[in-house]
Amino acid sequence: MQEVKLYEYAVIRLVPRVEREEFFNIGLILFSKKERYIRLEYYLCTKKFGLMHSGLDYEEVIHHLDAFKQIAAGNKDCGPIALLDIAERFRWLTSVRSSVLQTSRPHPGKTVDLDKTFVRLFEELVK
Repeated sequence: MQEVKLYEYAVIRLVPRVEREEFFNIGLILFSKKERYIRLEYYLCTKKFGLMHSGLDYEEVIHHLDAFKQIAAGNKDCGPIALLDIAERFRWLTSVRSSVLQTSRPHPGKTVDLDKTFVRLFEELVK
């Protein structure tokens, strides 16, 4: 019998006009402290992005999403935040912020397969 693993996840949102508080889901971050697991993926649909009429630059948003992904992965070239342990990186990435990239509050869960759960949540919440 496989061991049940506890995890937390948050949805990454694009908030083109922060003052209007409108957003759409563009990514997911999943974390398990005991398993020392963190995974972040994103999908920014160019059609949805174009419909927002926000004045944001698509490539700049992708650049910032890539930075989020590198921080989650612990890439030492991405500055001091990326050098923190996995739990601290997850907390930093999911902290409340007033910017065009925000996350939902973290949600808990249990699974026997973190990767399968990530894929399922990504398909349900992002794609």
